[in-house]
Amino acid sequence: MTEFVLVAGAWLGAWAWDDVVPDLRAAGHGVHPLTLSGLAERRGEPAGQQAHVQDVVDLVEERDLREVVLVGHSYSGIPVGQAAERIGDRLAHLVLVDANLPVDGQAFVGAGPWGGAVAEAIGANGGFWPPLTAADYAGQGLTGEQIDRIVTGSTPHPGGALTEPAALAGPLAALPATYLSCLLDSPEPPPAVAALLREAGWHHTTLDTGHWPMFSQPAALAAVLLTAASR
Repeated sequence: MTEFVLVAGAWLGAWAWDDVVPDLRAAGHGVHPLTLSGLAERRGEPAGQQAHVQDVVDLVEERDLREVVLVGHSYSGIPVGQAAERIGDRLAHLVLVDANLPVDGQAFVGAGPWGGAVAEAIGANGGFWPPLTAADYAGQGLTGEQIDRIVTGSTPHPGGALTEPAALAGPLAALPATYLSCLLDSPEPPPAVAALLREAGWHHTTLDTGHWPMFSQPAALAAVLLTAASR
């Protein structure tokens, strides 16, 4: 039996996986959606990027999970990627859902041309990255009801999680992994992902949807995760 640990991206909590969980459990697997510290029902808890890494490691170790498939979406690819190497032989597979990758010594805000704008938003909003508005979700394959659900459930993202650097002991290429690209968000994987697909033999799959497939195509996303678990 596989144990799925599901971690959503910025602003979201465990609730974001509600439509994915039933298909994974119906297939006979354990499923553990995780809310990172400082978000959703854990809002107000101290949080930073290394705290988020520890959130993932603690869940795996405290529940004594084995054959773990760690799933990181968007921002959460950074802490989940670090946690993947820290849980050792408990890891069966890493799945990165349209996700950012951890780079040793680099913070989320240093990972792209948008980093400056994110850092400015954090500074202007009391140390938090404010959630997106409904208009920001246009063109992502979401219904109005799905957009309303995301916007209503989102909470400000702790700035420390975005400004603290990642810390990796070894290369990501050493991890067994699948990268899922959401084509409405970007038709091509980022350069760092493309390099790992070539050099590390990572599996690559796509969905014809936007950046939030747990809302727009939950059954298709569950199928991708089940396939990854079988590798």
